[in-house]
Amino acid sequence: MSKKSRSRGGGGAGAAAGDDHEDLARPPPLQAVLLADSFTLKFRPITLERPKVLLPLVHMPMIEYTLTWLESAGVDEAFVFCCAHSHQVKEYLEKSGWAGKAGAGSMAVTAVESHDAISAGDALRVIYERGVIHGDFILISGDTISNMSLKDALQEHMDRKKKDPLAVMTMIIKHSKPSILTHQTRLGNDEIVMAIDPETKELLYYEDRADNSHLYVTIDKDILTNNPSLQLHNDMEDCYIDICSPEVLSLFTDNFDYQHLRRHFVKGLLVDDIMGYKIYTHELRSGYAARIDNFRSYDTVSKDVIQRWTYPMVPDVISSRDCSESRLHRQGIYKASDVTLSHSAQIGANSVVGSGTSIGDHCKVLNSVIGEGCKIGKNALINGSYIWDNVIIEDGCKVSNSLVCGSVHLKAGAIVEPGCVLSFNVEVGKNVVVPAHSKVSLLPQPSNEDSDEELEYADTNSGVTESPPFSSMRSNGDQATVPSEDESGTSEIGTCGVVGYIWTSGDTGILEEWRQSIAPIPKEKLEELQHAVSEDDGSEDESNNPTQPDKDDSSDIAVEDDDPFSKFEKEVEETFQRALGGGVNRDNLILEINGLRLAYSLQHADCAGAVFYSVMKSALVAAQSTNDTLLKTTAEALGKWKDLLRNYTKTVDEEMEILLKFEEMCQETTKEFSPLFSKILPFLYDTEVVSEDAIMRWAEEKEHADESDKVFVKQSEAFIQWLKEAEEEDDEEEE
Repeated sequence: MSKKSRSRGGGGAGAAAGDDHEDLARPPPLQAVLLADSFTLKFRPITLERPKVLLPLVHMPMIEYTLTWLESAGVDEAFVFCCAHSHQVKEYLEKSGWAGKAGAGSMAVTAVESHDAISAGDALRVIYERGVIHGDFILISGDTISNMSLKDALQEHMDRKKKDPLAVMTMIIKHSKPSILTHQTRLGNDEIVMAIDPETKELLYYEDRADNSHLYVTIDKDILTNNPSLQLHNDMEDCYIDICSPEVLSLFTDNFDYQHLRRHFVKGLLVDDIMGYKIYTHELRSGYAARIDNFRSYDTVSKDVIQRWTYPMVPDVISSRDCSESRLHRQGIYKASDVTLSHSAQIGANSVVGSGTSIGDHCKVLNSVIGEGCKIGKNALINGSYIWDNVIIEDGCKVSNSLVCGSVHLKAGAIVEPGCVLSFNVEVGKNVVVPAHSKVSLLPQPSNEDSDEELEYADTNSGVTESPPFSSMRSNGDQATVPSEDESGTSEIGTCGVVGYIWTSGDTGILEEWRQSIAPIPKEKLEELQHAVSEDDGSEDESNNPTQPDKDDSSDIAVEDDDPFSKFEKEVEETFQRALGGGVNRDNLILEINGLRLAYSLQHADCAGAVFYSVMKSALVAAQSTNDTLLKTTAEALGKWKDLLRNYTKTVDEEMEILLKFEEMCQETTKEFSPLFSKILPFLYDTEVVSEDAIMRWAEEKEHADESDKVFVKQSEAFIQWLKEAEEEDDEEEE
């Protein structure tokens, strides 16, 4: 701990009091409590062997991103609470140079160890007992990735406290509309319903386990009585970054039934009308913040890092002490300098390849992260997957949308189907097929996995389920225990098929695995969900739509009522971004967009404009600075997604929607395209996204418009004239 913090004295909640003038002269250090234990089981079986915060995210441990951000945000002291696998966490902090770090501009990091905590509430009670927090602090989980500035949120929190000492917490939230089909955000989390005072931003209601079978929520009438105006949201993501007053630690100490941060503490304060403590929100409008809560969010955040939404938290800017630096190449490809790559191998866009890895002839790596020291043989296909360090993948293997942990060995011809998790040191035999959504580990499955609030301890003495060897899952009963003697390439199965145990998926089995899987949502599931939405759409009345207030209602409750098309356009863009990162299969993209169109009761032409906007925005993000580069990335994006656009441009009216949307973008939202309009228009024509009839009709409708509306028609005069002359020549030839 720094001398500055020691001079404050005291501990726990009572240490924050002091003279205002003294605080101005000598402000307390900004402190943070980082929870290095998630207290959940969602990443098992991996976390039986390694703590979640040390799992690699694009080659770096998750906690490295969190600590780097805290230091950049101006935190002076960070206390890392570790419980499960605490020795590994402490060893990492020592080796990486974080522990004991001190000096101007550096953040001091101290590990706080306890083996008795079984929840976040217990962890905060330990922090209180140690007396290390002396003022307001940042509470964050070690699996949170962010690049946001804390300045505004901190200032709001401090100003609010001066006016109201009962304001004990500010939660960081951000807009993230859940899918109308799955009721999940892009991070794989269930939608959250929040009620917020639009003026003060006070949190009035919080429900993270809403019943999606109903189209309404039940709110205590006292909330409505005491708050004449509130905004009801289901389009906000909880970033799990909190600015807390020291009273928060006291509240956890006084209430031992507070275990979970949200379900117990936040909900408890919201219904406690005796103490009167209040929680406020700060909406993140610029910057990035996301917590990796499950395998789908691991996939989503990894793709966000690769696509540089987290800048400067990206592979070519920061690296952990144990990882070699990567260089950024075209199409979002990162490679270390010492990668051995066959001339016939293909590395696709948005992929990362680590140091010391070799990739054989005719191998394809698409939308994937390959760790360090991996050996990938000939004709292997790796798509949408995460391969950690020192993995051996022999010739002809296929890995699709799966996670393969360190030192796994896939023998020739092995196939890993979508959604699989292969834990450390697992071996998959020759030509063995690992079924979709399988979880395989060398450790048998503990029998006491009945709570999502348990520690990630490798407690193999507590009882073991009857986890069968992997091969017994297969239907090849006649060959279940004896490998074939045929040496010509037949499947190795039975006890030689896979070294490891297959884990069961709990009560829901694999039927619900798609909800939080790395694999894209299956097409048949999307069709099933879309059918359900279509049926609901035909039977709903206006009373079931919470975002549309009854115009005849004299209620004083004000409900947020944004432009439906703007919401639709934003959701289409978010869905398209997931497709860019491989999170949504291209075949399923149209299904999701059509589902959104039905949910918002919009026309086919509205989809054309929204999809075109998303495609053009992707080109703008990919471009660097010059017009030539932007023109090139635009041509690539339109060429890649022309079939998707054509799906929504079946008529001239829909093609006109594309042109009008492009004009609007050039004038308002993406002015970078403005000088390139006349160069991009011919490309839209050549790719058959818009037809000659649409262009000529667009030009004719502009003839009597104001001069300000003719800017892009005039810019495109040469091309329009060429179209007219070409049409005349065709007419003459026909005559």
